[in-house]
Amino acid sequence: MLKKLSLYSGMVIPAWLFIGVTIAGLMNPEYNHLNQAMSELGAKGSTTHSISPLINNFPLGILFIAFGLHLISTLKHSKLAIASGVMVLVHGVGSISAGYFSCDSSCQPVSPSNSQIMHNLSGFIMFLSLTIAGWLWVYLGKKQLGSMFLSWFSFFSMVIALGAALMLPAAVESGHNFGLYQRVNYGVSVIWLATLSYMLVRFQEKHNQKSN
Repeated sequence: MLKKLSLYSGMVIPAWLFIGVTIAGLMNPEYNHLNQAMSELGAKGSTTHSISPLINNFPLGILFIAFGLHLISTLKHSKLAIASGVMVLVHGVGSISAGYFSCDSSCQPVSPSNSQIMHNLSGFIMFLSLTIAGWLWVYLGKKQLGSMFLSWFSFFSMVIALGAALMLPAAVESGHNFGLYQRVNYGVSVIWLATLSYMLVRFQEKHNQKSN
């Protein structure tokens, strides 16, 4: 039962992220989804400082860890597949850490606190780990699941996600569209993960049918 839940956890993540960020945004009337980082919903001084990690970072972290463990246990015959699972698991730990260590007010202080530094480090680990996992599945899609679609979908998803990430420094400088580019980057990444989860479900269903 737990193994099946961990498999489906990947498909839950995009919906949970969308609903959680939407709810936190509604609770913070001055928040601007286009210009502000998602981390600002949990920033010190924010009206959603306490609630945002509880409905976003922590449960999402658990879902990522569950799916990462599923990849590790199910595809243990492939070192690269295990590595992708470890990266997803690390991403989940990073999500929990980013929620625990809140960023300072506005998330861009001149003199960052230790909590801000840890938050930034957690965010970097989250970005790096999920990006590595995505690029691994450009190869693993065909190799492990026999799906050229998944390989190409992984490739284009990571290109879009990386492109959006490269726009973030300019957005910080201009003060415009940081939230938009961040949401494109993370949104594409979690949709990719949900697609991987769905493809694994289909693959295992076909495998079970052949076994029977």
